[in-house]
Amino acid sequence: MSSYFTSPTAPNLFPYFSIGLFGFSHAFLSTRFVKVALKMDNNVCPRLDLDKYGKAAVEKGKITQAQLDQLHRRQAAHENAIENLPYFLVAMVFAHHAGLPNATINKLCLAYSIIRVFYAWAYLTITTREASFLRSLAWWSGNIVCFMTFIKSGRALSAGRW
Repeated sequence: MSSYFTSPTAPNLFPYFSIGLFGFSHAFLSTRFVKVALKMDNNVCPRLDLDKYGKAAVEKGKITQAQLDQLHRRQAAHENAIENLPYFLVAMVFAHHAGLPNATINKLCLAYSIIRVFYAWAYLTITTREASFLRSLAWWSGNIVCFMTFIKSGRALSAGRW
């Protein structure tokens, strides 16, 4: 396993990380399955489901307010994961185009993935303002991985052209 992150002949794992992060953001973090099970789903306009049906579900005792709050956090984590995925994908495409070593690309993908999983965990579980800054730290850390990737890519491209 470590040869994927150290060997000069390591295969590029970016496509697999991309598929994994897509599944994580679009399926695992989605509220769709929970909302369908709770009969709180309206496929015509699903982004409004929690606002439209959430309060009534709490009042009817189908779910607790804490569960509704957690669903709102899950929806926010889902949307944020989808919003950030293109930035990661573009950064890694630049890395590949710039000719960064596959082991370097794999390390960057692994770091970003671990950070995003931690970010999602923090969003789903943290309920206090003070602790929520851990989530913000994770969000920035994921972006910094992308910034570093663009910088490394730019340096590699510049070195090859001068």
